[in-house]
Amino acid sequence: MTHEDTISSPVLTPEQGPVFPALDALRAVGALAVFTTHAAYWAGAYIGHGVWGSVLARLDVGVAIFFVLSGFLLARPYLARALDRRPAPALGHYYWKRALRILPLYVVTALLALGLITKNNDLGPRDWAVTLGLGNTFVDRQLPDGLTHMWSLAVEVSFYVLLPLLMLIAVGRSGRLHPRRVLALVLVLVAVTVGWELWGSPWASGWTSGQPNEWLPAYLCWFGVGILLALVELLHRRGSTSRWISRVVSLAGQPGSCWAMAAGLMLVAATPLAGPSMLVAPTPGQLLAKNLVYAAIGGLVVMTGIFPAPDSAYARVLSQRWARHLGFISYGFFCLHLPVLHFVMWVTGWPLFEGRFVAIWAISLALSLAAAEVAYRLIEVPASRLRPLGRGESPMSAATTGASTR
Repeated sequence: MTHEDTISSPVLTPEQGPVFPALDALRAVGALAVFTTHAAYWAGAYIGHGVWGSVLARLDVGVAIFFVLSGFLLARPYLARALDRRPAPALGHYYWKRALRILPLYVVTALLALGLITKNNDLGPRDWAVTLGLGNTFVDRQLPDGLTHMWSLAVEVSFYVLLPLLMLIAVGRSGRLHPRRVLALVLVLVAVTVGWELWGSPWASGWTSGQPNEWLPAYLCWFGVGILLALVELLHRRGSTSRWISRVVSLAGQPGSCWAMAAGLMLVAATPLAGPSMLVAPTPGQLLAKNLVYAAIGGLVVMTGIFPAPDSAYARVLSQRWARHLGFISYGFFCLHLPVLHFVMWVTGWPLFEGRFVAIWAISLALSLAAAEVAYRLIEVPASRLRPLGRGESPMSAATTGASTR
């Protein structure tokens, strides 16, 4: 989920191909949604506020936006190279970039949460090792306090590991792009999610101490939507006259309609169809319904940043420097906002589930943004300068050739 990966009206760069500026801002939208649902939970706003409370509970849809974005941004280079009959990206460099993007800030966040949040004081060396290795969802029933949102990061990393194999399946040994083969892969990913939610996860829960509902198979369809959008964008860029591609692009060029449809689906997700809002386990069918609705919402939101009209107010606003910068720091915002929420509740002494949603939200937002900015400058940017080492280059050589270090 890098700044360079966030490829709005596309801008062509010699090293990286097209860049989609609006997607940076949409990443910030996803992070804000996740933050808001957590602040609302702590304030007890899910209950006692009717439909509004239920909608607040469903703002975890921000994770679906993240996963659709990742599917699009990470699959696109593979599909683009296949379309041009070029070799796939080098595995070593790909994994090196992913590790530098995710691990430094995650490790710092985990150390802060494990070391400073008092509810984690009883955790031993085994717990620290599992947490630092992003393994909690595989072996534990719950994550440490201040890190409960990191289940999604474990899913993201699992997708990173699997992606080269998925792309090999998508293009085959010939290395050529066959759209029907990519479509078949997307359908398989959706089928895996359906099967996992209905049968796989309940079966796995019987023999594992982990959390199967928070493993990659449960969310492959969200990444699949992103892979599908990558295929559509590439074929559209190459002049495809396919009717279904034209319809997708036409809809994406009407952001008002996409957001209205997403809002309508949010109301659907706020009904019992998608399960209870708080502290009651949903049925497998409710989990699946919520999952599929979120996939549609994520796709509708992300496509508006891929195909906006270049001269539209929507594209201009999302491509503003301040909006993109919020996207650049959104990973730090995501990582650090729960430790910040713990800090705010500890300092104020406010009890859990007893209101003050607006105050909790506003104070925590300001502190989380500040923390994210510091983390961006002190951790993320320095780590990004090490990326050329994955290609056997020195950071200085990349700088002198004009290659991006983000």
